[in-house]
Amino acid sequence: MPAEARHLLLVDDDDPYRAVLARSLARRGFQVTAVATPAEALICCQEQPPDFVILDLNLAGQSGLNLIQPLLTHSPKARILILTGYASIPTVVSAMKLGAIQYLAKPADVADIIRALIEEGLETGEVVHEQRLTVRHLEWEYIQRTWEEHGGNVTATAQALGMHRRTLQRKLAKRRPQDPRPTPS
Repeated sequence: MPAEARHLLLVDDDDPYRAVLARSLARRGFQVTAVATPAEALICCQEQPPDFVILDLNLAGQSGLNLIQPLLTHSPKARILILTGYASIPTVVSAMKLGAIQYLAKPADVADIIRALIEEGLETGEVVHEQRLTVRHLEWEYIQRTWEEHGGNVTATAQALGMHRRTLQRKLAKRRPQDPRPTPS
């Protein structure tokens, strides 16, 4: 693929992470435009439609899923990868239905990201990591994130999750499940 055809739009609100990932991708031959907000992403997409998009799921409280269709409207052939620290089965399904070609949980290394974006041989939705997070781990992460969003208020968190307060208290009291993925060295 020619270098000029490798324009990549990176949309992530985490400034340090976005800068490091943009540099890593640029070193690997991509022309990277890195932005923090959905509005900036749409402007960049209109000015220069990207071939590839790496889209964070949580953009300062806004869902990156809401950006998939507008991006595809401006750049219908763009290959969109959702990259998130808040992986869950419902968001994987939603992302694929909306047009994303791949979904990776952070931390993902640059090689996995590039492989997910470029390799035509991957089936849509195929998981690149051989070791995935377990459903228990995903549930625990989701509960923790929701609990933090509600300031540690168990009653408000239980209501937001649609579960009984005591059930939530038991789940919060449990230790974090072991992450099956190898830790980066």
